[in-house]
Amino acid sequence: MHSSLVITVLADDRPGVVEQLAATIAAAGGSWQESSMSRLAGKFAGLLLVSLPSEQQQALAAALRQLESDALAIRVESATAGDDEQSGAMVGVEIVANDRPGIVEEISRLLAAAQINVISLETFCESAPMSAEPMFHAQAYLALPESVAVDDLTALLEQLSDDLMVELLD
Repeated sequence: MHSSLVITVLADDRPGVVEQLAATIAAAGGSWQESSMSRLAGKFAGLLLVSLPSEQQQALAAALRQLESDALAIRVESATAGDDEQSGAMVGVEIVANDRPGIVEEISRLLAAAQINVISLETFCESAPMSAEPMFHAQAYLALPESVAVDDLTALLEQLSDDLMVELLD
């Protein structure tokens, strides 16, 4: 019988972190299924899904604990069946607005109130080409409940402010 583990990693960024994880997972008979990894402010952050024989789960968790140090934190959680099941439509959106404190809170509060689940979210700020004003950019994949139509999502988000622009992604 196979089981799945969700592993989170936070480390000082340096070459070899992914290789250490991959080697440890492979040695335990695990299969690296999915991952999302990124470098941010000198830190490496990763989230991954591993499938492996159930009897190897404890051994992998112990081996990953052996990798931990002051510069590398690892958390291992058992995944449960049905964790990825979503009802309703999945939609990608790109949001651009003038940057301001609290913009992510405003967007996330609106989505939560409409029972819209955030599947993934990437954000960054950059200077506007002509004015050099800071612009907030977000790309999100959302699971809409059956009560929210894809066509209504843009209007829902744009009600936050006049400067907020929303584009649906293919």
